[in-house]
Amino acid sequence: MAKKVVASLQSSSKDFAKVIQVVKSAKTGAYTFKEEIVPNDKVQEFIGKK
Repeated sequence: MAKKVVASLQSSSKDFAKVIQVVKSAKTGAYTFKEEIVPNDKVQEFIGKK
């Protein structure tokens, strides 16, 4: 499935990036990963969210 996502992103006119963010659960203290594909100009905005 990842190959299909990458192939579709390369054919697009916009540039995208896959952002992976580590999030710590307040309830259990466990770490989880939040992944999202965002346009390059929105990467800093995504990282700034908590």
